[in-house]
Amino acid sequence: MFVKICGLRTEADVDCAVTAGADAVGFVLTPSPRQVTVEEATRLVAAVPPEVLSVGVFLGMPVADVRDIAVKTGLGAVQLHGDGYTAGDFAELAGLGVRLVRATSTAGERVEVGAFGEEMLILDSPRAGSGEQWGWSALRGQTGRWLLAGGLRPGNVAEAIGTVRPWGVDVSSGVESTRGTKDHGLIREFLAAARP
Repeated sequence: MFVKICGLRTEADVDCAVTAGADAVGFVLTPSPRQVTVEEATRLVAAVPPEVLSVGVFLGMPVADVRDIAVKTGLGAVQLHGDGYTAGDFAELAGLGVRLVRATSTAGERVEVGAFGEEMLILDSPRAGSGEQWGWSALRGQTGRWLLAGGLRPGNVAEAIGTVRPWGVDVSSGVESTRGTKDHGLIREFLAAARP
């Protein structure tokens, strides 16, 4: 089970997620309670070992700016979040040398992995980052390298995995003590529950 811990803001967060066994860590670079600056992201990405994927999360930012930030920070992957991005946007980033991730809600028209040229697809709740649980069962039968997100936490991730059989899971608010502040105990519990 591929596990991404998103919305990390400190080196201690990164160390906890990596030590607990995360496959990927995410850094939010657009307005959010979890947002980090380009300078902070550069420092945090440098703390991520090569076997763990460092993902920059972007929402509503022009692709030219995404490209510049990805180069400056040394990110291993770019996640374009929301239905505002097109297949053309992904094509513009294809030669950048980073892995491409598309994140959308199931309200979007296309939910097939690779439909926009992305390597991984995150299917999130209609209100991304809200921590609200939603109707995962509608995703039964989804195939490819896709991650379930939205409303996951240590107490329900095993059930979610058993219900819809995703390739991976992505969590942010479900491992926080307060909005935007990661709880290292919850990160460890989440990873243990996702891989019983």
